[in-house]
Amino acid sequence: MSARVLRSGWFKPDLVERLDRDHAAIALPADGSWREFAAEYGQDVEVAVVSGRTGASAELMAALPKLRAVVSHGVGVERTDIAYAAAHGIQVANTPDVLTDCVADTAVAMLLDVMRGLSAADRFVRAGHWPAAGNFRLTRRVSGARVGILGLGRIGLGIARRLEGFGISVSYHNRRPRPDLPYAYASSPLALAKDVDALVVAATGGTDSDQLVDGPVLEALGPRGFLVNIARASIVAEDRMIAMLADGRLGGAALDVFAAEPQVPAELVALDNVVLLPHLASGTQETREAIARLVLANLEAYLATGEVLTPIH
Repeated sequence: MSARVLRSGWFKPDLVERLDRDHAAIALPADGSWREFAAEYGQDVEVAVVSGRTGASAELMAALPKLRAVVSHGVGVERTDIAYAAAHGIQVANTPDVLTDCVADTAVAMLLDVMRGLSAADRFVRAGHWPAAGNFRLTRRVSGARVGILGLGRIGLGIARRLEGFGISVSYHNRRPRPDLPYAYASSPLALAKDVDALVVAATGGTDSDQLVDGPVLEALGPRGFLVNIARASIVAEDRMIAMLADGRLGGAALDVFAAEPQVPAELVALDNVVLLPHLASGTQETREAIARLVLANLEAYLATGEVLTPIH
């Protein structure tokens, strides 16, 4: 078996069909046998199509001697060894832009949910508490709130523009200030957290952003503050966050990402001041179809020209 294309990870069946039918892709085993598989069948592979969850490790890339491009399904590439790829002339592409709107929509929905207690109120009604307990607890106003955005890239900017419609005061922290935008810049995540009612995490993953939202940042948000994370779990000190949510030192959190997903800590599940989502921010039919189209476009562009369409920078 000689193949130019390898796929690794879970993809929608229609994308798998296109990869296998049109490009004779071979599927990398998910278990420990992948090394033997790569040694036997991967010697002619030029392009690896990988899910964001699996990525392409240095070990995998080294096992594919003719590999020249990695195409990642989704925007996150922290599970691909970018340094190894760059050092060995391997292009890495992801699928930016196509998921921006749906992720930004979800972030705003999560903010509304956690500040207004919508999911908790739904549980309150379903459990039959309303007749006996009376009205649901008072929640926090969203309109006119102060919201900080950690990471003002495509998604962060999409969130900011949506929040303007609520009369929200938006500030942000980024690697570099954006003087072309009307939002206040904070010099650090801590400075940002000290001056907002809610912090929305929209930064990219990777070692540079690990634990950016640490204990001091969470303490700055405090018992009346809220955290929304639609980015990467690694950006937040998860254990510290859970402890602070449990004892009231952090007001609430809405989370779409978790350190060991799909496993969610039982301590989080037991809390009523959190909104828990199964990593669904980009999970609409339209967005997943657009991601699949861009994956195929990157693959086909490389095979035709030797260059991917949307390389990471």
